[in-house]
This record gives sequence, structure tokens and C-alpha cells, in this order.
Amino acid sequence: MRPSAPADSDSAGSASRGDGPPSLWRPLRTPLFRNLLIADVLSDIGTFMQTVGASWLMVSLGAGPMYVALTQTASALPFFVFALPAGAIGDIVDRRRLILYTEFWMVGVATVLAITTLAGFISPWLLLVLTFALSAGDAFETPTWRAVLPEMVKKEDLAAASALNGIEFNFARAVGPALAGVIIAIAGVGAAFALNVVSFVGVIVLVARWKRPARRRTTPPETLSGATVAALRYVRFSPSIRALMLRSGVTMFFASALLALLPSVANRVSGSPTGYGILLGCFGMGAVVGALVMQPARERWSEDAVASGGVAILGLMTAVAGSLHGMIPLAATMLVAGAAWIVFISVMSALVQALAPDWVRARVLSIFMLVFQGGLAAGSALAGVVAARAGIQTALLCAGLGIVASTALGLVARLPDATIDVSPWNHWRMPALVKDLRPELDEGPVLVTVEYRVDRGQAGEFLEAIHEYGRVRRRDGAFRWGIYRDLEDADRYVETFLVQSWAEHLRQHERSTKADREVEERLRAYVIGVPQVRHLVAAESVH
Repeated sequence: MRPSAPADSDSAGSASRGDGPPSLWRPLRTPLFRNLLIADVLSDIGTFMQTVGASWLMVSLGAGPMYVALTQTASALPFFVFALPAGAIGDIVDRRRLILYTEFWMVGVATVLAITTLAGFISPWLLLVLTFALSAGDAFETPTWRAVLPEMVKKEDLAAASALNGIEFNFARAVGPALAGVIIAIAGVGAAFALNVVSFVGVIVLVARWKRPARRRTTPPETLSGATVAALRYVRFSPSIRALMLRSGVTMFFASALLALLPSVANRVSGSPTGYGILLGCFGMGAVVGALVMQPARERWSEDAVASGGVAILGLMTAVAGSLHGMIPLAATMLVAGAAWIVFISVMSALVQALAPDWVRARVLSIFMLVFQGGLAAGSALAGVVAARAGIQTALLCAGLGIVASTALGLVARLPDATIDVSPWNHWRMPALVKDLRPELDEGPVLVTVEYRVDRGQAGEFLEAIHEYGRVRRRDGAFRWGIYRDLEDADRYVETFLVQSWAEHLRQHERSTKADREVEERLRAYVIGVPQVRHLVAAESVH
């Protein structure tokens, strides 16, 4: 499950200069993008064949609904367990190498799964373990893939490249399950697993040949622990991203039931792997249709309205699916559900991609995946428990009602504006350090003080603005922040914040975005003169 192709700087440029206005198909003029998009189709078809094979194999082994639902949990749980380190590593190391290493890991696990299945050694627990291991490689790879999206094509072609990637993925979702059903019926599950192994080859070859430009660093690289803390801090002090994650996590908790219990529904209705493949294929085909009609909907309605509408429709389809007993109405339901599913996911993914600046993008995406897949894993497990005790129909009805109810979160966590500019705005003046007092990069903590003069008649407005600015300081690196009023000078205020080290403060200078300009300009409107900035570093005792 990989995004579309990265384009080297030369080929991307040649495909984007002087070719008229942006269009959906223009990124395909970049050869590497086009080739890797084709490879992605084959790889994702193999991935969906493996997913269908694993679920159907679990049913074939005589496992109940609980084990069937745990198959999806095993696929989703690695995204929850490994999300934070995967995002941090993706922002620190060479992203191309990380993608290659994870691809080789997944090939190895897929090979073991195919061999054990063909040899007859597979068991429900071994299947869950290997499914978890295969998904773990995808969990480490996905944040990095998504983070390099701005490197793939020119900026004006990003939207088109994203749309093509969504169409590719959902085309694979439509074809892969149906193809898996036919192959499993003819040659068995082991054959589907073996074809999944082969499907990795094209992506590996193309990524290995990708001449990705070296990253230029102006500040020291972060450590794994430091990068992880910075990501958590960034999300904590970003209200818009927190709203996205709350909406996504709650919705996925309930929405996971439909796909988790679909193998059991298909077995009840058709009794064959072909039926399950057809239903999952209809879901994928619906997602393709949803991706095509989503853009007109976004032009007519707000992001919040489009996402909430998709969630409401998905909830209704989930509630209805449990009561249907015929393939034709069930296939139609899955078609509509797939369209609603992709509308919600596409809106949320596009927003989190747009709101995360480059320096922390992989980490923010990994936390988004943690919340998203965590809800998916927990919801799948709960759906299995409810289905085992109360029946599949009751489980899907409860899940559908929960999905519809989650739209009420829009009242307290509205989706942010996608036009927010998070490009760098490095406008801070670097301190003029005394040569002999220049600190080491790991020295700290660093105390920064900023003195303001404010007319006492505007003190209330100033304090409101400075507290909003304090959130930005903490988001970008400060672990402690405060504002103080001078008792001997009524117009003098002192802002203070602590940063862990001098290196972290240097990074902090590069983390401001153009979206922060409005906050700073509102603050400066209440300030008289130029604020006085001081930098102090912790002094060690001399023995």
C-alpha cells in the first residue's frame, strides 16, 4: 500500500514546465512517476490478494468470528505500535534507504507466509503472527512514503498526483480481492500468497534506481527520542491537527466493523471465497467512484460538510449490511459504503498532509496513523467480541449507529481550513554571540527572554495575543513558557521560555510557518518599540 512514484528533479521539471494548466493526467508525463505508479498497481493488487487470502484462510481453518476479526486487528495493530518510531526515523534517516529496507522485510515475511501455507504448516496463531510482521514493514514504510509526496512532482501537480495515487490504490482494492477469490478457488490460498511475493519486485527495482537528491541540513540532526518528543509536542499544541485526529480515531473505531466482519458476512451469504472477493471488490470500486466525485463535492461544500456526509452514509450502509441476505443488494451496499469511506479518508488525509510542515511531516503523519489504525484495531476486536456474543447483525447495527453518531463531533472539533500556509517563515534574528561564549550544540537548557513595552490600556488584548503566541513557542520546541508583568514598571512585560538545548533552539528558528505571521502581527500591534531578546544558557559550576 504505497503512494505514487517519486520523481527525480530533472524529470519532474521537464514534465511540469510549459505544459499548460495542471490536469489530472499531467504527472504521468514524468517517466519515473508513471513507471512506479504501474508498479504500485501490481504491488497493491498483491497486497489485497494477501489480505483476502488471510481472512479466508482463517475461515477455512475453522476459526470463529473472533479470529476472523483479529486478522484485521493484526494488520492494523503495527500501525499503532510502531507509528511514533516510524515517523521519527522517517524524518531523520535517508528516506529512500528506509523504503528499500522495509520492502525487503515485507518480501521476506510474505515468502515465509506463502511457504508455510503451501506446506500445510499454517495455523490460526501463526497466520496472525505473520500478518502482524508483514504489516509491521508497511507501518514503518508508510509515513516516509507520504512524507516524500512533495518531492515526487512539482508543487502545481501535487493535487493531481495525489488523485492518481488514490485511483490506483482503489483500483487495486477493486481488482485484487476479486482476483484473489478466483485464484483461491482454483489454486488455493498459498498461490495467492506466492503472487503477493512477486508483486514487490517492480517497486523495489524502481526505488533502488531512484536518484533522490541529498537532504541539506542547516541544523544538527535530531535523535530518535528527541524527534519523537518534538512530534508529540507539535501535535499537542496544534489544535487543528488534534481536531483531525479526534474525528478520525472515533469514526474509524466504529467504521472498522464493516471490513472486519465482511468475511463472515460473505461466508453466510455465498459460502465461497469468490463471494467475499466480489464484495470487497465492490467496496474498492465504490472507492474509485468516490474519489472521482469527491472534488466536485469539495468545490460545492465545505471540507467539514463533505467529510460528515461521507461518515453519515457509511454509517447507514454499515447498519443495513448486517440485515441483508442476498449478494446483489449486499454488493450494492458495499459499493456505496466504499464511496463514502474514501470520501472521509481522503478529506482527512489531505488535511493532515496540508497542515504538517516538512520538518515534522512524517512524524505527524505517523501519529495520525497511530490514532487512525489504533481506532481500526480496537474497533475490529470489539466488533468480533460483539458478533461472537450477540450476532453479526447486531454488531453491524451498533457500529452503524456509532458511525452516524460520530458526526456530532463536528460541533466541538470542526475541521480546519486546508489553505493554511505552513511553509517556513524563518524571520527571527539570530543572536550575535560572543566568540568565547558560543555554546556547544548539546548545552542547555537555553532560556530565552523577550521584553515588551505595552500601553496599559491594551494590556488585556496583549495578554490574549501573547498566550496564543506561547502556544506556538511550545509547539516548536519550548518545554516551558511564561509571561510576567514588571511590578516596578506597569508597561513592561517579560516573556520567558526554556528550550532543551542550543541545537533545539536553532531548530526552533526554522520551525515558524507563514501561518504564524498573523499571530505575531496581532501581538506586535499592541507592542511599543522593538522587543528586546536575550539568550541565556545554563551555567555549570566550576570546581
